[in-house]
Amino acid sequence: MANAEQKSKTEGLEDTMGGEGVVTRSVQKMVDGAEQLNLKYASHGNPAVYDTDAFPWAREVEAEWKLIRAELDQILTRKGELPAFHEISTEVRSISNDQNWKTFFLCGYGIKSEEAIRQCPETWRILQKIPGLKSAMFSIFEPGKHLPPHRGPYNGVLRFHLGLMVPDEPEHIGIRVDDRTCHWEEGKALIFDDAYEHEAWNHSDEVRVVLFVDFVKPTRFPANLTNRAILNLAVFTPFIREGYKAHKKWEKMFYGEGTKHR
Repeated sequence: MANAEQKSKTEGLEDTMGGEGVVTRSVQKMVDGAEQLNLKYASHGNPAVYDTDAFPWAREVEAEWKLIRAELDQILTRKGELPAFHEISTEVRSISNDQNWKTFFLCGYGIKSEEAIRQCPETWRILQKIPGLKSAMFSIFEPGKHLPPHRGPYNGVLRFHLGLMVPDEPEHIGIRVDDRTCHWEEGKALIFDDAYEHEAWNHSDEVRVVLFVDFVKPTRFPANLTNRAILNLAVFTPFIREGYKAHKKWEKMFYGEGTKHR
């Protein structure tokens, strides 16, 4: 993510891929070209928020949401020990640097937490229904949390939220994507393009939790090939490697020394 007031989308991608001196002009040119192809050859167009029925698997995930919620409930018995998002993902520090946005990481861009998967086997099984799964985690907003307007760095993925713990206060809880304001519901999917400016808030007095997933944006040839190539590079970037090390360090404290990653 990048702070919309300080960085352009391209600058955000440069941060993700290691900053000036690491991202070559040729790579940046390839990324810019891939973004244009993603727009031109998008299988479902380029709306800010998608019709859930465009993704049949989303209804399958919704149908089993209570199994995911049951595993979340177990995780939340140790909520105070979960890391703040910015402690794992340094790139979000421009939009969040407090303890009110916590996360429980399952996988991300080629890296899996075997301990988390072992703790949430039904969640992991259900996640396999999502074509092009790139990352998955529980995203926990404490009461009063507000993420300011920001954009994702690259338009090759779409974001899926599944409401798991949502106070029934739509006037106090929501997410704006471009010019559309949406509200989470327990057991319901929300699919949007995080390359559009968006902000999210929980102004209630209760915790809000969603299953937070990035998946490959469906595109036609040749965008499907270039997009896959760009996304496969992510695991080699300093941003992903630093996040991996930070999360591994946290897991050793949470689970003990015998933790595993792949």
